[in-house]
Amino acid sequence: MTEFFKDIPQITYEGPGSENEFAFKHYNPEELVMGKRMEDHLRFAVAYWHSFAYEGGDPFGGRTFDRPWFGEGMEKARMKADVAFEMFDILQAPFFCFHDLDVRPEGATFAESKRNLEEIVDIFAEKMESSKTRLLWGTANLFTHRRFMAGSGTNPDPDVFAYSAATIKSCMDATIKLNGANYVLWGGREGYETLLNTDLTREADQAAKMLSMVVDYKHKMGWDGTILIEPKPQEPSKHQYDFDVATVYGFLKRYGLENEVKVNIEQGHAILAGHSFEHELALAGSLGILGSIDMNRNDYQSGWDTDQFPNSVSEVMLAYYEVLKAGGFSSGGTNFDARIRRQSLDPEDLILGHVGAMDICARGLKAAAAMLEDGKLESARAERYADWDKPANAEMLENGDLASIQDRVLTEGINPEPRSGRQERLENLVNSYL
Repeated sequence: MTEFFKDIPQITYEGPGSENEFAFKHYNPEELVMGKRMEDHLRFAVAYWHSFAYEGGDPFGGRTFDRPWFGEGMEKARMKADVAFEMFDILQAPFFCFHDLDVRPEGATFAESKRNLEEIVDIFAEKMESSKTRLLWGTANLFTHRRFMAGSGTNPDPDVFAYSAATIKSCMDATIKLNGANYVLWGGREGYETLLNTDLTREADQAAKMLSMVVDYKHKMGWDGTILIEPKPQEPSKHQYDFDVATVYGFLKRYGLENEVKVNIEQGHAILAGHSFEHELALAGSLGILGSIDMNRNDYQSGWDTDQFPNSVSEVMLAYYEVLKAGGFSSGGTNFDARIRRQSLDPEDLILGHVGAMDICARGLKAAAAMLEDGKLESARAERYADWDKPANAEMLENGDLASIQDRVLTEGINPEPRSGRQERLENLVNSYL
């Protein structure tokens, strides 16, 4: 045991009346929601990078946190793993997620980095034997090191492409060894800064080749996990190829991968793309590619991805409503891709950030389930489109052409009047479940 979280108790459910800040007020893992345990609905995961690798910096200032595991070398990485699993146990977290660079030091060569990762993965495997926490997904950090400044799979340098492919294989091997449920590809630098030096066609083909190799390796290894792409529109690249769900789906269709890959959608990225979180979730559900989510929020007065813990029940409710409508998570879950603020220095802040977020998500899930089970919103939606179910209108949509439809309009004297969309009524309805 380390001393970092000393005197912090394991977090348990005490109910809405509890005044204990180190207790869940709304997240009861065993509570049944729509016939399913709350823990199995939400499938919470702790993000290794924000919780244990983030040093408290921002674009204008460096490290503010003082953590005993900060520094180079495997001894520090082993201590970080000890602290991580102590925190998982305190939260009774079902899952965690990691990049390779989060958990091991960078080696002087690829071979050394690979050995470092394998050693930490062995430590994880040993710790998981006595912990309830499993791996939701693994991924490779192909954006921090300067070698990736022009991308990884899309890089104009074939050696960087090769290094990236080798790194992905090592991270997939780690994920498979730890029985991870998913593997995520996040193209933090897969984009361009200027078209003056960019070949869009070549870079798209390279990205498709990399993704195809990932899919092929999954099948070669007989792994039944899910491959996920995480859309993000900008930051740091001026334009990134995985801009949003629609863009990712277009890419998958272009290269025949739409049945092999799903998406991991982040709230903050949806906002940066000019969408709402629920829009991206609804579209992914409609397209059949909703896999998993990163739950966080942005500061709406800032123009970048601030990765704060969620604190709005209404926003979370609308998100989980779309998740439930899509059938809920199978291999995916709710990863807290969120970090405490750079002034939140204490170990207690790290625990309580997760406790509050888990409670917010529980409240949002229950409200979403109540709204879905009640059926009033879906009934109102169905009523708006009900005339399309009439035989003549269904026939028009199935077999109509411009000439026959014009004849119908002339013959029947069709002259439609606008109908109310009833938005304010529906907003009032939604708020009644909070």
